[in-house]
Amino acid sequence: MANFLTKKHLSRRTVLRGTGVALALPLLDAMVPASTALAQTAANPKMRAGFFYLPHGAIMNNTPFGKEADAWTSSGKGADFKLGHILSPLEKLKNYVTTFENLENTAAGGSVHTLNPATWLSCVRPDTAAKGASMSVTLDQLIAQQIGQETALPSMELSSETTIQVAAGNGGFYAATTSYANANTPLPMEFNPRKVFIQLLGEGDTAAERDALIRKNASILDMISERTQSLRNELGAGDKAKLSDYLDTVREIERRVDMAGSRDLANIDVPDAPVGELDNFDEQVKMMFDLIALAYQADLTRVATYVMVAEGTNRTYNHVGVPDSYHPVSHHSNDRERIRRLTIIQHYHMTRFAEFVQKLADTPDGDGTLLDHSLFLYGSNMGNSNQHDNYPLPEVLVGGANGKHVGGKNLILPERTPLANVHLTILDKLGIPQPSFGNSTGVLSDV
Repeated sequence: MANFLTKKHLSRRTVLRGTGVALALPLLDAMVPASTALAQTAANPKMRAGFFYLPHGAIMNNTPFGKEADAWTSSGKGADFKLGHILSPLEKLKNYVTTFENLENTAAGGSVHTLNPATWLSCVRPDTAAKGASMSVTLDQLIAQQIGQETALPSMELSSETTIQVAAGNGGFYAATTSYANANTPLPMEFNPRKVFIQLLGEGDTAAERDALIRKNASILDMISERTQSLRNELGAGDKAKLSDYLDTVREIERRVDMAGSRDLANIDVPDAPVGELDNFDEQVKMMFDLIALAYQADLTRVATYVMVAEGTNRTYNHVGVPDSYHPVSHHSNDRERIRRLTIIQHYHMTRFAEFVQKLADTPDGDGTLLDHSLFLYGSNMGNSNQHDNYPLPEVLVGGANGKHVGGKNLILPERTPLANVHLTILDKLGIPQPSFGNSTGVLSDV
């Protein structure tokens, strides 16, 4: 148990204020009263939860080539735990990682793409005959109702691109989002990083007000510089370093967001596009991960859901040597070259996720790190993309969950174990036990 000795005591809710802006701060030692155990204070590290969705399944032992082509499945536990190729970017953090075999989600069965996003975190079959959305609250929003109410944003719902895709039902109720606040309220996924940045760090009741603030003010950090210097004078050496690192991160994201909105298209005839979305897809993905990390660090939100690329997308991946569109190449027709290219795309997304996880592992948070105090689910609601099936599903659990989750293992579950059992287990690890969730049959005791 950690005890802290500090001369000053700052409120956990201390912010740096300037004209029209307020910047939240990360957890500093000065927020813990002298000689007090961290767990006995309001600064006690809070749990974070995250859900990271990739469409079109994964290359597992689900093609005619069997284990020879399997690029996902892990094996063993402890010192013998070996991650599959797609998961290998998590190697340095595998003690935080649990992988699974034999998971199924019948809620999306037979829907091709149209039900996959919404049912990934609900495990409830929607009433597709209803005039409007009719399903159930999703896992992320149930968690946000319990652990997100103390933060400025109870939850964040993000994507790397528009989720309105023709191949996935052109933005139907269940294809355009993974998140439902309740049975009838789908939540939109925001893919404009400028809007996300202003939502986190700006001020204003409407999008128009926030845009006006950005045009008027060159930098949020410049607007709070006087208060920042005053706070530095109150802090010890360790807290000064933490504050400096945090403000450097804010400055860098601010610079990148500003660049995203500074394109000169005056002499080019182009259709309307959201200001702020980056043309470089790789930079877009990295920025969204950085924004989530920043929101966790400043305790602006504790729950985030991120669709890393849309269901049915035609996004190309030239930056990793795959010129094909993601959706067409996912229909690999058991062609080895197309399977190889699809594996490259899946490995790329895992690499970006692993970088995000490493950043959290490197970020102090109370008596541990942000990763120690987080629990994340990364996965898909499709198994073999060539078959559009929902069994087996590729899912991986990552994080320390305040000591409630110990990774370093691959769990071989009974055949066709409901994905909802993973969700029920996540709720249990987060201190939100439920008798059931979706079509669950019980908690996974070995997680």
